[in-house]
Amino acid sequence: MDRDFLIDLFSDFGPVTIRRMFSGFGISADGTNFALALRAGLYFRADETTIPLYEAEGSHPFQYQTPAKTVTVNSYWQLPARLFDDSEELSVWARAALAAAQRAALKKRPKARKTAKPAAKKAVVKKTSDRRVGKAKRVARTRAR
Repeated sequence: MDRDFLIDLFSDFGPVTIRRMFSGFGISADGTNFALALRAGLYFRADETTIPLYEAEGSHPFQYQTPAKTVTVNSYWQLPARLFDDSEELSVWARAALAAAQRAALKKRPKARKTAKPAAKKAVVKKTSDRRVGKAKRVARTRAR
């Protein structure tokens, strides 16, 4: 998939930002990434609300191989092939994917940090010559004994 194809594909959905990512493109709207266009296909963001739609279509989550294992990314599911020919329905699925991405972003928001206690002020030490400081420390140690 190339950039021009993706722009045409999302024309009914509205303006999208397409950026190079991994071996393909990341697709976002309103600053939220909701789709990945990779060599293996087009994947939309999904969550517990939308995953049943993908399962009903026979779609699968995004997977990739490492030397040790196969990794499954359940947050991105392959877009059903029939939607490439139906731009109106594709835009409905894209809106659902954007909503899933926005819900995920809300869950990820960092909690407010507790305010740190202000650091205690350090005593201001007047500079004196090294000899005086050394002598004063010796005198103080002797008196303390």
